[in-house]
Amino acid sequence: MDKLRKVGGMAAITEACIYILLFTYFAAYHNYPAGAGVAEKLSYLKDHRLVISVMYLIGYVGFGIALAVLVLAVHDQIRQRSPVLSRLSAIFGILWVGLVIAAGMLADASLAAAVGLASKDSERAFSIYSTISVVVEGIGGGNEIVGGLWVLLVSIAAIGGAFSRPLSYFGILVGVAGVATIVPGEWIKQIFGLSQILWFAWLGVSLLRNR
Repeated sequence: MDKLRKVGGMAAITEACIYILLFTYFAAYHNYPAGAGVAEKLSYLKDHRLVISVMYLIGYVGFGIALAVLVLAVHDQIRQRSPVLSRLSAIFGILWVGLVIAAGMLADASLAAAVGLASKDSERAFSIYSTISVVVEGIGGGNEIVGGLWVLLVSIAAIGGAFSRPLSYFGILVGVAGVATIVPGEWIKQIFGLSQILWFAWLGVSLLRNR
């Protein structure tokens, strides 16, 4: 439907904006003392709890909600030309939505637990935060295989005419980069994240302008 396509376009642009916001915050403002002791780390988390919680809410939960809308809109665009790939991509898209939102809820819960226990048992507080952070990293940030597969499958399916060929081919490259994040290396995740900003923005404009 035309309305769903336009809403999906706005959701895609929202995703790009969320990526830019997170990159800006963590690159320019977030100064977590990774090399300091437990007390200094907990003190930083306590002092910056509000802004970190907001970033978790926007970067995970907000991203997941917008992604759910986008997955539905993209599926509607490609399902007639590529019925099998559209269903398969939707499965990975929905799974990605669940993982992202779950990661955000866990991250915020671990932050609240760490700050709440900091004055009573700092070692236990930091242990809880560190342990849950590993889980969050595993399902929502450490690798982007599920998200990469969604982008890859959507882009392959869209070559048939749902989107422009340049956008589809670029999406394939972005998807491959996402799958490649299974290989250790921060630079791979950065390539996927930065290229996905462009892909989301390009996809959003395409959905808004496509007739």
